[in-house]
Amino acid sequence: MEKQLGKAKFLMIRKNCNCLYMSSTTIQLQVDKMSRDAKSEVKTRTGVEKGSRQLGIKPAGRPSRRRNTESISGSCEICGSNSWDSDEIRGETTCSNCGYVASENMIDPGAEWVNHSSGDDRSRVGSPTTLTLSDKGLSTEIRRSDLTAGGARKHGLTGKSLRDWRRRQRIDQRSKTRDSRSRNLSVAMQFIRDRGDLTPQIEQEAAALYRHSVERGLVTGRSIRGVTAACVYIAAREAKIPRKIEDIGDAFDMTSEVEMKELKRTIRLVARNLGTHHITGPEEYFEKFHSDLGLPPSVLGDARGIWDQIKDNLSWQGKKPSGIAGVILYFASQRSDSTRTQSEVCKVSGISEVTLRGLLKILNQMLVE
Repeated sequence: MEKQLGKAKFLMIRKNCNCLYMSSTTIQLQVDKMSRDAKSEVKTRTGVEKGSRQLGIKPAGRPSRRRNTESISGSCEICGSNSWDSDEIRGETTCSNCGYVASENMIDPGAEWVNHSSGDDRSRVGSPTTLTLSDKGLSTEIRRSDLTAGGARKHGLTGKSLRDWRRRQRIDQRSKTRDSRSRNLSVAMQFIRDRGDLTPQIEQEAAALYRHSVERGLVTGRSIRGVTAACVYIAAREAKIPRKIEDIGDAFDMTSEVEMKELKRTIRLVARNLGTHHITGPEEYFEKFHSDLGLPPSVLGDARGIWDQIKDNLSWQGKKPSGIAGVILYFASQRSDSTRTQSEVCKVSGISEVTLRGLLKILNQMLVE
């Protein structure tokens, strides 16, 4: 009897051990499965986040560069194939297997074929905006150049038709400038385009400077001609293509002593308020003066070498940069076979012969040291 009880207890203990082993194995399998599911979820989430970030910074293609017709989804009604071919010229979508035409006369979301601009882009947006026009180029314009004698012959306008178009141009111009601010802005932009003699990019900078001057009230109480001349001078200086103030004054018909003083005062005012503090150095005048004097390239290289030797000398402080450039080019030309007279150099650099000789004396002392 005792043996049977002992055997029953042994079987019961063994059964409990087997149950515990199976339970622990099941729990471990579940834990492993849960860890695998968690890892796969993290990977999926990370991949989605990376994909979303990549898609977020990927720029969309321009409509003028995408010339794709609308596609067909689903299977073919005839053969059941899911492969489709799109004919962009005819606007048709056909089955690649049986040739069934599933769609025709589809809309082309790309740009139109007619291109009125000079570029290759056939987009529908028209010309870009420009700051050199009072309305930034958002409206149409009848150009004055098309109504001159040469433009009229080019377009076949004669007599009464030419007079009618000139009258329309005046009416069109007046209709765009009904208030005084728009009218003044139009006059200022005309000054910059006609008298600035700048590249298109620097014209944009000059126009932006004038618009900022208007916003800060710098034009009030001053002439439009003077402020536009100051903006042209500062824009050229910031682009490291310096222009002499005398040249700017001649271009804007500001030649009297009073007008020149007003121009210099306006340049300082605009530069101080708009934070344009680029200091023009003599080396920025070398190329212009070299071209105006018609010197060979070797003289320009020699002038730059001389300036590299003496540019750190404090004796140049307070001297006019254009005068320093002129005396260095004069000195370099005297050492070459293409000499230039003092009067020729002074005419280009805008200084007197007495000033040139004084600067030449300083230059000789520096080179001796």
